[in-house]
Amino acid sequence: MLDEQRRIISDSRAVNPEAIAAAAAARTRRPFLRPGGRLMIIAADHPARGVLAAGDRPMAMANRADLLDRILLALSRPGVDGVLGSADIIDDLLLLGALEDKVVLGSMNRGGLPGSAFEIDDRFTGYTAGAIAAAGLDGGKMLLRIDPSDPATASTLENCGTAITDLASRQLIAVIEPFLVGRAGERRVNDLSTAAVIKSMAIASGLGATSAYSWLKIPVVDEMERVAEASMLPALLLGGEVGDDPEEMFGRWQRALSLPNVHGLVAGRNLLYPPGDDVAAAVDIAVSLL
Repeated sequence: MLDEQRRIISDSRAVNPEAIAAAAAARTRRPFLRPGGRLMIIAADHPARGVLAAGDRPMAMANRADLLDRILLALSRPGVDGVLGSADIIDDLLLLGALEDKVVLGSMNRGGLPGSAFEIDDRFTGYTAGAIAAAGLDGGKMLLRIDPSDPATASTLENCGTAITDLASRQLIAVIEPFLVGRAGERRVNDLSTAAVIKSMAIASGLGATSAYSWLKIPVVDEMERVAEASMLPALLLGGEVGDDPEEMFGRWQRALSLPNVHGLVAGRNLLYPPGDDVAAAVDIAVSLL
């Protein structure tokens, strides 16, 4: 990151915090999905849950300046539509003027920290629907993990339903990322079987007082044709973990993107921290699949 960019962020946060709201108010917006278009969204909300690893690098996202550099590079590539992030990331990008004519999604519930005793009680500790509207963002994203053995799932379901209703009342997009969750010892593990993904989508689709502004963010799993048939809601593909075989990953994305209600891709670590560290090349390949 350039010294000038560091200074802008540091000085604004220290002595002129109002600059963040001013930058949000002045931002040039665009339609969420242009007619006939697809969406390529960069995901950058992992650190807010204490998730700093990417592939075999356990502290990859611990350096905020380096992370911002990678996001800025990704956003600069042709065909990248926007970013999904927690408020701290979005605020930094606003101060840098990096979100002009971009889709911006605010991450809403980051309270279910991995490995914690309260992991499934995924509190809404980030953006609210009101804050998303006030900042001129385009919508909010929520993580919905459903553990049938954990009573805390009920409050997460309720809170997600409320957030969807609140966003819809402001004509803002709600992006829901659902998973059925099992256990491997003390760890919670997302069930990525086809049947589990279909069931999680059915539950997520029914949340809120209206589904008019609801989108799903779904993993790429086996039998994606069956998965796509589970809901009429528009869907975005979840990029997933950093893998050892980028070509295989891109191939799976390409096949899933051909399905009629899949409208794009939300990818983070596997594009920001790809094998070989060529962010621009990884992003360009992902865009080409759209």
